[in-house]
Amino acid sequence: MPAASIPVTDTIAAIATAPGVGGVGVLRVSGSGVARVIEGVVGKPLAPRAATLAAFRDAAGVAIDTGIVLYFRAPHSYTGEDVLELQGHGGTVVLHLLLARCLELGCRLAEPGEFTRRAYMNDKLDLAQAESVADLIAAGSAQAARAAMRSLSGAFSAAVNELRDELIRLRMLVEATLDFPEEEIDFLQRENAWQRLERVTAALARVQQRAAQGARLGQGMSVVLAGQPNVGKSSLLNALAGEEVAIVTAVPGTTRDRIEKALSIDGMPLNIIDTAGLRDTDDEVERIGIARTREAIARADVVLHLTDTQGPGAAGDAAAARDAAILASLPPQIPRLEVVNKIDISGAAPGAADGVIHLSAKTGAGLDLLRAELKRLAGYEGAGEDAILARTRHLAALAAAQAHLQAAAGHFEVKRLALELFAEELRLAQEALGAITGEFTADDLLGEIFTRFCIGK
Repeated sequence: MPAASIPVTDTIAAIATAPGVGGVGVLRVSGSGVARVIEGVVGKPLAPRAATLAAFRDAAGVAIDTGIVLYFRAPHSYTGEDVLELQGHGGTVVLHLLLARCLELGCRLAEPGEFTRRAYMNDKLDLAQAESVADLIAAGSAQAARAAMRSLSGAFSAAVNELRDELIRLRMLVEATLDFPEEEIDFLQRENAWQRLERVTAALARVQQRAAQGARLGQGMSVVLAGQPNVGKSSLLNALAGEEVAIVTAVPGTTRDRIEKALSIDGMPLNIIDTAGLRDTDDEVERIGIARTREAIARADVVLHLTDTQGPGAAGDAAAARDAAILASLPPQIPRLEVVNKIDISGAAPGAADGVIHLSAKTGAGLDLLRAELKRLAGYEGAGEDAILARTRHLAALAAAQAHLQAAAGHFEVKRLALELFAEELRLAQEALGAITGEFTADDLLGEIFTRFCIGK
């Protein structure tokens, strides 16, 4: 059954702990039939929010397991419904026997994310908080976990709701003037409508910055290694990864397709993408690899443009000209970092100045400088205190709200000619923000979000 059409009146059950053998296994039940499960499995009344030692019995009264029972009476539970947690031994067989007993008593196997979806439907969490549950579980670093916890505790939602409330107040002001067209501009000026719009636009930009930081923490910053053949891109990938991920030879064009490696720097997730060297070639396979390099560059968060330590002379001048052409071809909106490799050959010292890092991928000299610069570009150093874990859809909604506010500013400047359009853009900006917390959300989007959760959560 699609998640969007699942009824919320039935009773669901699922194993909430990970598959495999463990010291403790947890089975969770939620819905109106919890009392029936208590009677059929535990066989005695339970005090709400109190741990009770009990035997878990099958239909014949034979004990399946013994463990701790927790009963949460609606609405004081995670889902807002009656919830039962059976905490027994962590064996696969015993947990499935217990789950089968709950199904016998009228429960249905929960869909992925259905417990959290019910929490959302019962106003225990908004949509951004619900998504942060899965993000907290999947966090790959301490910083990402802290950012997800901030979102789960409502920091992201509070920032979005504050923006929304400011927009509502501004909309009320603007729409009230539409009934008095002869006074509308003077009235808006007296009420500082333009300054209010500027304030909410600036506040939105700050939330976008925090969300972008959090997105990089959760998804990893995409870093593309670009440059001419044989400048050491694959060697640098191997050095950063600490293992032989890519084949390294002295033959130009060895790397013909992109190679991706997920790694972390002091807990900061990175997706490093090694690419085919950029040059003119008659080799059809290499040309395809170069086209894919261009595609990867277009989607990158940062491009590392690698050069080597070519000395003066015709060869060095020709290489410099090719590097200049590569730089000119990079998308201007994507940050880039110049990396001069092979200082072990030139005898130069490692260093970082004016956006250029001098290093040796072969010896590792200067790699720490590169790692520090990547952390700076990702905003990682300050992310521990301020970032809010955001998803792609959140960033898109914030960008849409920003675009509508920019359009509203343009209509406001036209004064008397476009106040209706000004009011409409404010409404659309509010709607974009509301999509983040679930104020304006279609059922098909809810289904897409919650089916990505693990079963039992």
